[in-house]
Amino acid sequence: MALGRSRLCLVAILAVVVSSCQSEDKAPLPRYTSDARDLKKPVTAQQQAGRRFIEFRSRYALTYGHTYVVFGSADKNGRMISPEVAGLAPASEDAAPYVIGHFIPVPATTGETDGDLEEQYRSASWRVMLTDAEYNDTVAYIRKLQARSRLWEATVYNCNAFVADIAKHMGYKTPGIWLRPQQFITNLREMNTG
Repeated sequence: MALGRSRLCLVAILAVVVSSCQSEDKAPLPRYTSDARDLKKPVTAQQQAGRRFIEFRSRYALTYGHTYVVFGSADKNGRMISPEVAGLAPASEDAAPYVIGHFIPVPATTGETDGDLEEQYRSASWRVMLTDAEYNDTVAYIRKLQARSRLWEATVYNCNAFVADIAKHMGYKTPGIWLRPQQFITNLREMNTG
């Protein structure tokens, strides 16, 4: 009887994972930039110059994609200067830990992964311009989150959950963690700017 229940539970978890990944990604969505103090008002490139930012991003991948943040300073044209990346992913380029991580937690990495800064893979993004104080607070939180995030598990604590923790720390509403990364970033922006 217990074996039957555990199989049923495993099937239910797998169904949730598979159903959350059934929709297909759209073409790359436009980039959006907001100011943390007035999220309803777009920021011009001139207003970005020399300012700090955090950018919530998603990118395409062989599977359903990846969600992460990029943070740093922007030049007068809005281009990133020495950007840093934080995200949560299995700590291996091998596919086996990724597959296993859909059932049990696997060791994680919290830094840049292949393709994170390559423009052709970006599927959605939302840049928020920050004051120095807001930026310093956010980066300090990211560093603490990186230090304590040692495991990745697709249904419990995935890349969306990691980015959601950062967004919540900044005071933003967040969507559910079982969305495809592109949907997650789009919904995050819409929930907080619309």
